[in-house]
Amino acid sequence: MAGYAFRRLGMSAAAGFIALSLVSCESPGRGAAFPPHAHPSHAGAQGGPFTRKMDESMRLMAEAMADSRMTGDPDHDFAAAMVAHHQGAVDMAKAVLEHGKDPVLRRLAQEIIVTQQQEIGVMKGRMTATSSARRDAERGAPGRNPGPAEPVRRPAEPIRPGEEVSGGGSGTDTGTVIPISGQDRVYTADQTSNTVSVIDPAANRLLGVIRLGDPVPGALSPLYRGQLLVHGMGFSPDHRTIAVVSIGSNSVTLIETATNKVKGVVYIGRSPHETFFTPDGRELWATVRGEDYVSVIDPVRMKEKRRVRTVNGPGMVLFRPDGRYAFVPSSFTPEVDVVDTRTYRVVARVPQASPFSPNLAVSRDGTEVWFTLKDSGKTQVMSARPPFRILATLDTGPITNHVTLVDNAKGHFGYVTVGGENMVKVYRRGRTPTLVATIPTGDLPHGIWVSGDGTRVYVGLENQDAVAAVDTLRNRVIAMIPIGQQPQQLLYVPRAVPSGKGTDNLMPLGVAGLAGHLTLSAPKGSGGRGHATVSVNALGALDLLQVAATGLEPGKNYTLWLTENRTAPFGRKEALTMFTTNAAGAQVSQAIGLLREVLTPTAAAERATAHERFLIITRADGGAAVAIQESREPMPPTPGLAPDPAPAAG
Repeated sequence: MAGYAFRRLGMSAAAGFIALSLVSCESPGRGAAFPPHAHPSHAGAQGGPFTRKMDESMRLMAEAMADSRMTGDPDHDFAAAMVAHHQGAVDMAKAVLEHGKDPVLRRLAQEIIVTQQQEIGVMKGRMTATSSARRDAERGAPGRNPGPAEPVRRPAEPIRPGEEVSGGGSGTDTGTVIPISGQDRVYTADQTSNTVSVIDPAANRLLGVIRLGDPVPGALSPLYRGQLLVHGMGFSPDHRTIAVVSIGSNSVTLIETATNKVKGVVYIGRSPHETFFTPDGRELWATVRGEDYVSVIDPVRMKEKRRVRTVNGPGMVLFRPDGRYAFVPSSFTPEVDVVDTRTYRVVARVPQASPFSPNLAVSRDGTEVWFTLKDSGKTQVMSARPPFRILATLDTGPITNHVTLVDNAKGHFGYVTVGGENMVKVYRRGRTPTLVATIPTGDLPHGIWVSGDGTRVYVGLENQDAVAAVDTLRNRVIAMIPIGQQPQQLLYVPRAVPSGKGTDNLMPLGVAGLAGHLTLSAPKGSGGRGHATVSVNALGALDLLQVAATGLEPGKNYTLWLTENRTAPFGRKEALTMFTTNAAGAQVSQAIGLLREVLTPTAAAERATAHERFLIITRADGGAAVAIQESREPMPPTPGLAPDPAPAAG
């Protein structure tokens, strides 16, 4: 077999470099034999499924070949260019098998797929060997003898069940599928309870929480020593460490996944937001959103080693899988910065459609970056290769939160959480991303991540204090898991626990499981679109109310009230919080106080005579209600408090 593969490699190579000059027409900085998009194979052809697949295959092949950096090592550089060329040939052969009729060409296409995939494996193995030898030579170390590497895959090639290919969409995956097991973990950063919830995805149950700080009001003490506003997370490429960002205490906490033990805390600049490890695991980058830089941390010494200057308000950072570039969208400025990780300098500034981007994902093949825009309800797709241009802009919906990229047996998809519509929207990836499914999830979906085999995504529900497990092959929720209060970022870490139960140092949910959830809708017959979900979380003596409102006028001021009546004039009104809607007519707002005391009378005698109370939203300058409390979910009983009254009729 080795001899056969070698002979075929030699035969394919000659044709390969002839094709190289023909497909380089779209590659920046390279010679072009034809003008852009005028590929000789189908110039002037009418559009159709086969033509589109051929176009896409050749475009991706050209981009991959253009992006293969010349190192000066002929063996490595030859293999790098030929891997991209061969994969293009495989993709085109698959298109012929799907649409072609000629039996001779179909047999030839089948042979191309088999032989060129074998050759890809050989060349990837030799690339690894030559790269390792070169690094060892530079370090003065003896050479190593690595085994063959995994074949490269492209967006045109769906994953078959049982094949070894990764999910993740984090920009750090290496191409290995990891079936769901009890060794995997799902983590959520719970901003109000200051915990990290730990879930076993094999059983879809909460194992416990890692308590990083006290709930409010203890966290507001001048002598407070824990972490405050637990919010962002990332994980190491060996899956042995998670890094947790706490916005209020300006910190990154490193936690060992096998034992749930805190290894150390690094304090950095004002209001950090998200963090992730470089693909080689040597550095941890944290976006300091309250300032204008990314903090680069040595995860072994647990110290900041340098700062990468970016535009104001960097929101998140992820890396291309090869580690060459970091992508940093802004939360305050309409710009995505592309950082060269070798020089730590911004090499491209790509305009965002609006200023507020909280999240992004990078495709496993290193071709695409998807980032969300929470203020305008959009998601944009950007090329992960020079010249880093915007490829598509999607109107995903109000309070667009996070995105993850999924590769499974059905194809290649982007899953986007849309908080204002309480759903996940699924887009088939490609030249023109297409909406293919919507999945109702629960209140205010926020963080989302894909399993190691691409068959599930997990979604944190910020206003429901729960995680929804979604089957990506059927696009339906299969489990709802209660967790800590107001989850933000969510991670799926395959094989986080290599052995044992992995429950050491976990604590029960406790008071963090106490919450109430309410829904507000536009008054019947009003013709309005106002809608809101409300969560009321127990914080010891106090409570936190969070409202997520949508369907309102953009850029207007609104007030959330507690009233005696559901209809005008509403009786006595108490203002709970005021907010200004964003460009999508949506907003999330909070209030802290003795809310359960107001909403839940504690004495039986009081209860017998108490009137039902309601939440409404009005314009701040007065006028009719634009949203009225529709339903009421009782809060779990709290020690010393009576249960909630029954929901109001209607």
